[in-house]
Amino acid sequence: MGMRGNFGFGGYGRVPQGDANLGNMSEAHLAALGQQGNASHAQLLEMQSAQQQMQKMSGKQNIEVPRVNFYPSRHPDPRKARKQDIKQARKLLTPTKRGFFNPLRWIWGRKYRYNRQTSLCVIDGCDCEELIKYDNLYSKICDEETGKSLWEMYWKNPVTNAPEAFVAREQVTNGRLMKGTYCPEHLHLYHLLCKWEAEADKDHSKTKMGMKELVKKGVSTVAIPIAIVKKKDNTPELLKKYEPFFEELQKDSKVQNGINILHYKNPETGINDVTMIVFDLRLFQKEMAEQNYTISDAIANIGINQNPVQASVAMAQAQQMQGNMPLQQDITMNNESVGQPEQTQLPQ
Repeated sequence: MGMRGNFGFGGYGRVPQGDANLGNMSEAHLAALGQQGNASHAQLLEMQSAQQQMQKMSGKQNIEVPRVNFYPSRHPDPRKARKQDIKQARKLLTPTKRGFFNPLRWIWGRKYRYNRQTSLCVIDGCDCEELIKYDNLYSKICDEETGKSLWEMYWKNPVTNAPEAFVAREQVTNGRLMKGTYCPEHLHLYHLLCKWEAEADKDHSKTKMGMKELVKKGVSTVAIPIAIVKKKDNTPELLKKYEPFFEELQKDSKVQNGINILHYKNPETGINDVTMIVFDLRLFQKEMAEQNYTISDAIANIGINQNPVQASVAMAQAQQMQGNMPLQQDITMNNESVGQPEQTQLPQ
């Protein structure tokens, strides 16, 4: 790795360079580092795995490989820890220049020591072609969130999907393109650097200073009511005709215990993959029995089963008191006055 690996250590939240070997750390030590600073536990595990695989490769094939002496910051403030990690990663990923007094440095195009061909790492001159031929380490080092390998993200053309070498830049994430590339361990650190800088830019844009910088550049913000913003409907066309049915089910499921709507989301994408509707006949029968019992009690309580003759007499008396109709004296309201009509006997 050279003298460049000694830079970036010391200061608040740092450790000496001699202790910056992630490949030899225990699981408990990595877990403690993941809780203290900016780098997560999953990122530290990937960095450790990359360093171990590179050293294993050098032992088997006798290939000279570098060791990236990156050690995450332990600053208690996450934003300051991320800032220190970004600064350290940029120093470690800056292409190696020739000596100041080397005459080749002042020749056009010869400023950088390992900027000769695409297969060389611009940091240490490692032959990446040999690493790919023996055991492609780019395909074994993966992103801790998406699971995609460095080979898929950086060594393939995004349009044709054909293998294409990653080309480094003079100022790491910007500047002119160079001829060389990054070895697997440096490329993984470059990948983490891009993620950390994206997080820092996102947090900075939310602050007052970030908004002022956007306004100076001519960017203005417009408040949009939430009601205007429409969510993207991912419902397939085949299922849209069942939307009224599902709306009724959702209403009834809130008041009926016998209707249950179950959703199963994909743990990777978070999208609802399976929807199940359950009709529980046992709960339906129980609710119907309780409902019938309640109706019968209500009918008995309001007196619907009482004698119809007595109800007629009570109604006539109420109307007489209001003066709506005269009371007939000769009417005898009893059980005998209202009887069944005689049935006509047919001749035998």
